[in-house]
Amino acid sequence: MDVEQLKDRLRGKFIVFDGPDGCGKSTQRDMVADVLRRAGAEVVCPRDPGGTTIGDRIRSVLLDYDLSAMNVNCEALLFMASRAQLMAEVIEPALAAQKTVLCTRFISATCAYQGAAGFDPRCVVELGRFAIGDHWPDLTIILDVDVDEGFDRIGRKSHHAGKNRKKFSGQPTLFQNEDAESAPDAMEARPIEFHRRVRKMFHEIHEYYPTPVVIVDARGDAGKVHKRVLECLADVPG
Repeated sequence: MDVEQLKDRLRGKFIVFDGPDGCGKSTQRDMVADVLRRAGAEVVCPRDPGGTTIGDRIRSVLLDYDLSAMNVNCEALLFMASRAQLMAEVIEPALAAQKTVLCTRFISATCAYQGAAGFDPRCVVELGRFAIGDHWPDLTIILDVDVDEGFDRIGRKSHHAGKNRKKFSGQPTLFQNEDAESAPDAMEARPIEFHRRVRKMFHEIHEYYPTPVVIVDARGDAGKVHKRVLECLADVPG
């Protein structure tokens, strides 16, 4: 499929890039966005969680503080609250205008991360139905990478995971942002066993998720992974 065909196929579509920490989801999202924009497509890349004034406040609570005292049900509900606002304020209008929406993380991430923490992922889906209605992604791409390799990519060692959780208790991680991942957020700072459960949960999402999910091998350089991603996007339902 050439770029023009891909642009037409993805017009008005909602695509999510997800996977374990260090899988390259932001890199692949940005590469696809660049291809589409160079072809003249209108592309929206919202931030999840966050992406709105209200959502960014929720994001701060979720990612900038130690969550050891937070009930997992509360955690899941906060993620969904952020997405409800993002859907109403950003994603729905973009799709209605026939723009392509490319998002890193979405309800699939809550299925995996809060699922790994003990929340029933099928209940996550039901919460998602309340939060976003029928506006589920047309395709969710899970970029799969071994936990140790993912940690290496973001400059962390797997045997350090979980050791600095209390350091930021009650204090925002002021240097954390999407491009500088050396300061772990509350999710990344959890123990390595947690991250291995997360990867397992991502592998199981297709069993209950309401819209298509594909797993893409994220090993190798970004260019090779990009080719695999484009092959998946060529199969997005028209």
